[in-house]
Amino acid sequence: GDIPLIRFSTRLQDISPFHAMNLLRRSRELERSGMDIVHMEIGEPDFPAPAAVVDAGIRAIADGNIKYTVAAGLPELREGIAGHYAARYGINLPIERIFITPGGAGALLLAFAALVDDDNEVLMADPCYPCNRNLIRLFDGRPRLIPVGPESNYQLNADRVDDCWGERTAGVLIASPSNPTGTMIDVEEIKAVVDVVESHGGFAIFDEIYHGLHYERPAETALNVSDQVFVVNSFSKYFGMTGWRLGWIVVPEAFVEPVERLAQNMFISAPSHSQAAALAAFGPSNIRELETRRSIFRKRRDFVMVQLAEMGFEIQAKPQGAFYVYAGCRNFTEDSFDFSHQLLENHGIAVTPGKDFGLHRQEAHVRFAYTTSMERLELGMDRLRKAVRKN
Repeated sequence: GDIPLIRFSTRLQDISPFHAMNLLRRSRELERSGMDIVHMEIGEPDFPAPAAVVDAGIRAIADGNIKYTVAAGLPELREGIAGHYAARYGINLPIERIFITPGGAGALLLAFAALVDDDNEVLMADPCYPCNRNLIRLFDGRPRLIPVGPESNYQLNADRVDDCWGERTAGVLIASPSNPTGTMIDVEEIKAVVDVVESHGGFAIFDEIYHGLHYERPAETALNVSDQVFVVNSFSKYFGMTGWRLGWIVVPEAFVEPVERLAQNMFISAPSHSQAAALAAFGPSNIRELETRRSIFRKRRDFVMVQLAEMGFEIQAKPQGAFYVYAGCRNFTEDSFDFSHQLLENHGIAVTPGKDFGLHRQEAHVRFAYTTSMERLELGMDRLRKAVRKN
């Protein structure tokens, strides 16, 4: 007889693909067939992990002591992070509130596991990073995408959060600097959002994984506004350690014990060789290296913005951080998804379609990541100019 099909969980149907990763896979196929591709599709710094970090990691591996750490992470690394908050933001954080996680995604998983119940709604900006809404679905929560545009700098604000708060709303997620737009929320607005959320008895999660990569003024941490917020960060972006899979979360005092229980069960611990490597991340010479990289990113941002604007792409809010330009492409296409695929297949340029980041005017936008060398960016912009002329 027929073998009955194994049933998928219903939540699987709600997990959308990450188009940037699909484009990456396709661009790698094209490269294997001999085509040259300028990569502007994924948010991964092109610099290697800093030498000091690599050396510390190699030493840890050579010592052979790669074992589980305590669930919250190496105490010395948590002290390093607390020291970083003290130096950069003037804030005094007890290390008990800091948990080291497998990547920023691991930090978000802990937050959602601790906070989201069945059918709880979580408010977030649209456009935003796609995996966040998918992770909320894993806990049977409901991401509620709130359309934002240049008039609010592509960020949620207190008024919008208050207006959209409904019976099922449990909390809000705000990313600053944000992916895909690179825009930031200022400290007054953080205060106002936190006040609104507290008045509703909800939670606020701040995704600060692009902190450090700012080009106008430094980003403010929400931890300076309230000790009841959840703050997620990562070693992947400013610290340039994507493949080491290391992030952290800062939780309110009352959540220390329950989050530790979750971490023990979900991860046991973050990778210990990565934690040992990250001990070198906060050294003065390493920070100097990272600051040099930041100035290189700024030059690339300025170059890409000028080039895109000259070609007729619309950039309605200047990216203040991260390493993306979210550009309107309606002068060239009605369908950014198809446009991205044409650019890849016919012109050797990989960019991410708006479809990855939500529903709001997604067909009219593409995201350019300036995470490749100036020489490659120049080549990419030349190819793009030819492509849009043909169009």
